[in-house]
Amino acid sequence: QVQLVESGGGLVQPGGSLRLSCAASGTSDSISKINAMTWYRQAPGKERELVAFISSGGSTNIVDSVKGRFIISGDAKNTVYLQMNSLIPEDSGVYYCKAEAYAAGYRYLEVWGQGTQVTVSL
Repeated sequence: QVQLVESGGGLVQPGGSLRLSCAASGTSDSISKINAMTWYRQAPGKERELVAFISSGGSTNIVDSVKGRFIISGDAKNTVYLQMNSLIPEDSGVYYCKAEAYAAGYRYLEVWGQGTQVTVSL
């Protein structure tokens, strides 16, 4: 059974940077099945939105609102990172890490982290 542990959130002023980390734990067999990791965020009163995606094959996708400021990296199995630069107040929210396993276009594994709070404010 896979568990995800997130860290790196906190309070930062506009223009600052944060690096979020998400680490998978569990059996090696379970972790080896992970082939996609995604960062989501949710602000109070707003819907959860996808921020960045990475596959174990190295493919990445960044949402337009953070493109050029955020970078996703990692092996998409054991770890995933989200480097956040030039932060603005609109980036504030709870950031969640999700690990998935796909085969033939079917998702057979989905695990969510507990979330980490990011607050961008003066």
